[in-house]
Amino acid sequence: MKTSSKTPQQEIPGQYVSDEERWNAVVHRDAKADGEFYYSVKTTGVYCRPSCAARLPLRKNVAFHDSSEEAEQEGFRACKRCQPNGRALVEEYATKVAAACRTMETAEDPPSLDLLAKAAAMSKFHFHRVFTKITGLTPKAYAKAHRAERMREELPKRHTVTEAIYGAGFNSNGRFYAESSQMLGMRPKNFRRGGTGEAIRFAVGECSLGSILVAASEKGVCAISLGNSPDKLVKDLQDSFSKAQLIGGDKKFEQVVAKVVGFVEAPKVGLDLPLDVRGTAFQRRVWKALREIPSGSTASYSDVARRIGSPKAIRAVAGACASNKIAVAIPCHRVLRTGGDLSGYRWGIERKRTLLTLERRGN
Repeated sequence: MKTSSKTPQQEIPGQYVSDEERWNAVVHRDAKADGEFYYSVKTTGVYCRPSCAARLPLRKNVAFHDSSEEAEQEGFRACKRCQPNGRALVEEYATKVAAACRTMETAEDPPSLDLLAKAAAMSKFHFHRVFTKITGLTPKAYAKAHRAERMREELPKRHTVTEAIYGAGFNSNGRFYAESSQMLGMRPKNFRRGGTGEAIRFAVGECSLGSILVAASEKGVCAISLGNSPDKLVKDLQDSFSKAQLIGGDKKFEQVVAKVVGFVEAPKVGLDLPLDVRGTAFQRRVWKALREIPSGSTASYSDVARRIGSPKAIRAVAGACASNKIAVAIPCHRVLRTGGDLSGYRWGIERKRTLLTLERRGN
């Protein structure tokens, strides 16, 4: 049986590395060790989580595994009592991660990893790994994204940038300004004035779905829109970025539009363009999950909700899909109702149907 001695490529060093540490966790039914390793019993042919409440086996009959897949490959079956590979464990993790997200979203100051892991009854390493797998962000990155969201909310409401900084939970001006450009996409004063001074280039092209508008800031593509009227697409862009300076694209930018059109017509070629994704921490989690749905595949709103660790937030997931401003690159068209119905699509049901057909043909 394998017992890894390598340190995983994570921010937090692993625990329960030696067989002695693992056996001690089994003896004490340590729930913090669940998911970090599994143990099998050769006399029963079963493998379990460390916290399993079954009768403690003899040490000589126990072996350890780094994953449930490894245990099953070696011929052991999952324990019916603790369900080490079952849906119960996945849902348990999702519930704990959702609770951690709520803690970070309501805390005045970002809670430490120690505190979050303790509340979830996990080790720091295991909590870090589970949280990252479910949300697509490390706990630190999630807290940072949420604080950025709070900053966006505070800036328009406060009299000064300094008031907004402390209102969003930053402990110092210097700490905020070190992150402000990446966080807001522009200078704080410009953001507070509604994006005044931000330059956004755009151009309109044609594809099999009709007219297509592509817009980009200095950070990357911030909008891809589909429609029947180029003038309507441009007006919608002006409404979305009312304070920004809109600049018609030159020949170089038209190449960006051509890449997007090429991706629409032949999805398997991929789309290698930087994106300027603007949204709340929750919306960004949803949009990241959408980008992980392979071309030619679909998922339901409830599937996406489970993937981001918020299984009950089905309506919120649908709302995040509807708020997406970057068509095709953030593929909200790949999300269907349970049962396979197409449901709504910001740019029209028929376009959604056509996109899915193009992707299935290309795979």
